[in-house]
Amino acid sequence: MRSSSPGGTVPASGANTYSTTQRTTQRITPDSGPGHDGAVAVAYPGAVSKRETEVLALVGAQLSNAEIAAHLHLSVRTVENHVSSLLRKCGVADRRELGRLARQDSSEPGRITGLPAPLTTFIGRAAERERLLAALRAARLVTLVGPGGVGKTRLAIETAGGAQGSFPGGGAFVDLVPVGEAYVAQAVAAALGVTERPDQHLHEAIAERLGDGGALLILDNCEHVIDAVARFAEQTLRRCPGTRILATSRERLGVPGERALPLAPFPPASATAAPVPLTSHAELLFLDRATAADPGFTADPATLTLLCARLDGMPLAIELAAARVPALGADGLFAALDDHLRLLAGGRGADERHRSLRAVIGWSHELLDEEERALFRRLAVFAGPFDLDAVVAVTPGLARSAAADVLGRLADKSLLAVHRRSGAARWRLLETVRAYAAERLDQAGETDAARRLHLEWAAGVASALEAHLETADRWRDGFDAVADDLRAALAWAPDVPGHLPYRLAGALGHLTYARRFLGEALGHYLTAARLAPTALEAVADLRAAADCTSAIGDVGRQPLEMLLEAVGRARETGDGDLTAIALASVVSAACRHHVEFEEGVPHAAKAELLAEARAAGDPANPVVAAHLAAAAAWLANEHAADDHPADVHAADDHPETETEAETEAEAAVEAAVEAARTAGDPVLVCAALDIATMAALRRERRRQACHVTSRRLSLLESLPRHVPAACPEIVDTLRMAFYGFLGVGDLPAALAVARQAMDDDLVGGSYLAAAHLITPLVLTGRFDEALSLETEVWEGWRRTGRPFGPQLGPPIGALSLAHGLRGDGDAARLWRSRALNPPHRRRYSYFMTFADARLALHHGRFEQAAELVEAALVGSPTAATAPYREAVAAELAVAAGLPGAAGRLAATGAGENDWAAACLARARGRLRKDENDLSAAVALWERIDARFERACTLLLLPGRADEGASELAELGCVPPKT
Repeated sequence: MRSSSPGGTVPASGANTYSTTQRTTQRITPDSGPGHDGAVAVAYPGAVSKRETEVLALVGAQLSNAEIAAHLHLSVRTVENHVSSLLRKCGVADRRELGRLARQDSSEPGRITGLPAPLTTFIGRAAERERLLAALRAARLVTLVGPGGVGKTRLAIETAGGAQGSFPGGGAFVDLVPVGEAYVAQAVAAALGVTERPDQHLHEAIAERLGDGGALLILDNCEHVIDAVARFAEQTLRRCPGTRILATSRERLGVPGERALPLAPFPPASATAAPVPLTSHAELLFLDRATAADPGFTADPATLTLLCARLDGMPLAIELAAARVPALGADGLFAALDDHLRLLAGGRGADERHRSLRAVIGWSHELLDEEERALFRRLAVFAGPFDLDAVVAVTPGLARSAAADVLGRLADKSLLAVHRRSGAARWRLLETVRAYAAERLDQAGETDAARRLHLEWAAGVASALEAHLETADRWRDGFDAVADDLRAALAWAPDVPGHLPYRLAGALGHLTYARRFLGEALGHYLTAARLAPTALEAVADLRAAADCTSAIGDVGRQPLEMLLEAVGRARETGDGDLTAIALASVVSAACRHHVEFEEGVPHAAKAELLAEARAAGDPANPVVAAHLAAAAAWLANEHAADDHPADVHAADDHPETETEAETEAEAAVEAAVEAARTAGDPVLVCAALDIATMAALRRERRRQACHVTSRRLSLLESLPRHVPAACPEIVDTLRMAFYGFLGVGDLPAALAVARQAMDDDLVGGSYLAAAHLITPLVLTGRFDEALSLETEVWEGWRRTGRPFGPQLGPPIGALSLAHGLRGDGDAARLWRSRALNPPHRRRYSYFMTFADARLALHHGRFEQAAELVEAALVGSPTAATAPYREAVAAELAVAAGLPGAAGRLAATGAGENDWAAACLARARGRLRKDENDLSAAVALWERIDARFERACTLLLLPGRADEGASELAELGCVPPKT
């Protein structure tokens, strides 16, 4: 069977496949698109259109095809065509490389994303900035410590902005003011533009993004989340040796290796009545800010000196006071402020400067009119920046125009900072000012009412964002702008069942799943289930939570427990159909993922659950019928496996005799697929087809399984990307398709699926996704591309600190093979030691035994051939790589002249695998010295694009040996000794 290549076009067979395209390098400059403010250097042989330039910019910004389509108002199919064209023109193999090209010149090297652009002049602090730079050169964690209002954030921004070229890995500025204890990693991830992937948690994705390239993270305002920041910093610095962290906080983090730099207020100038030139930074700051507020401002230098001394040199206090200059003048300001400070500040002590700042804020507050005070204290409920709509929502009775006017007045008085995002104005309270506003809100007895309004606003905003997930243009930006406030509103909400908290928790689950904060989404869905006003709503959220676990790599006991809880809540509703679906889902999950359980659910217990489901539900309901049929099919196949385990190989044309249980199982699978089609839900159809895939694999019908998986691949486009229900099928389909095509030796299709998975916004982008590319790349002879991934994969694994999983066994063995075929014995031995080093070594070394045998065959090392042949035959015969091991073992036996080699060759079947079929044909040619067998092998290698193996086979054909030698030289391989 020749399978089509999903997600792309399979290269044509024949010699033309192996030609090298010469490309020229040009430059294109995007006219628009997020993340691009410079030229993009790309290699391509043809012109790139303006529309393709826009698409390229959005690929570089890591948007999916659907999001690009929404942004540019195109169809998804049109975007796919543009991406395919760009792949061809840019001369790259996949979307991942295309994105790298798009980003490589999109900004200056070492750019720190999110670094605020200050709107005012930076005054003084030259010595402090030099000390901070020196500390960053000497230490990997530097904490700038000082009281609120002393200017820590501004100094960190100025220092980082001037030092960007010193950090080739770039970095990010992360404002932690609005961030809760549990969301520090999310804030960093959003700033860096990374998301979670299955089997890769957010901390690991961040570590992979930072790498070892010398990055800088600025974590600003850490004091309220200091424990979480300390844990994050310690983890990150351990995993990313090239990364440095600059933190600002009112106290040090307490992490080993931390260097704390205290930041003091500006030192006061000597107080004198004589006219002197302004020399102190405090005076210069006051003059700059006062002049900005009143361009005609003048003052006696001695008055400014006394005024700044009275303000203790605190930059924020100076700025707040300077904002009052237009109304009071310097002399009036000094008189009013001096009286107020004497009254509120009291005696002088260690905390006097901080108390003085609070006194200045309080004095500024007393100068507000009642309308300004009322709005000022209401703004304390916002954790982060807010817009006019949000302000109106928490201040009932205040007209929109009046709210805008008051916001402007508060900003003029420096009590609000103004930000602009995509042209829209947003405001925020500085943290010290917000803390004061919160106190005033509490003293007014308005905290509970304000938080209730804030919760209503948050639930409404979250629901609106949720409703536009599929269609909104760049919805992600809208979510990121309010995410911290949505989380804060939920944290403040009563932890009891209620409509608003439930609505917000459910919407946050949906939004964070779509935003690919997968672990967070799971938590929100569980919160929603706990807060659900009714059992009916709780069932939906528990099922969503169970589906989320597929996204974080847990398909074992945890989701089963959630589904069992959903069964209990479904029973409470008295809804028979809902109960039947919940029960059937438990049966299907327990069968489908049984290998994940330390102790499986007994077959009899599952049969009882299915019987209860059948009794509860109406089989005339198509959705109920589909779930019941799926559970029945899983159980029937489990029974067939117990009744007739597949412990022997089936000849290609002579299937084993079917038992009655197997016949019933096949009928049950067909019924499940048909019931799912009738229900009309592509998620149910995809899940039902997985039963058929597993049934075929159990009986070693690889081609049949591959055919079914191809049908699942064709459904991927119709699966919703933003809801957890589709997650298990997206993750499983791509995984099963890859191993399915690898299992039948269809290497172009396996490689295409690996590239498709790498580009997928849910499963792609991680070192694990990159690792899946390596095996088909090596088996097809694309050694340069495979070896270009080795550092990324190994360092990604090392940085994340993950245990060695079975998914890394084949790629690591393939890297050893590639190095060995190129004659680099040291590198081959290094990767071999890595493949054989993990826990449960035997399980992970199966593919390595194939590599060992193939290298022995290539280099003519036959002294251990008998041992290598026996080792290659160990392992599950149903594994995707089993045919490779068995076929190369037979050929090694022939080449080494082992006793019984002919009989072993005759007894070895291809296992429905094209690579194995070609290998066995070559082995027969060696044994018989038959050019027809060798020519047949060449044709088979060409069919699956196995360039290296084709060249090795040509060497055995007298008339084509030169062609084979030339091909091997082009691949950088040493010639074989056989």
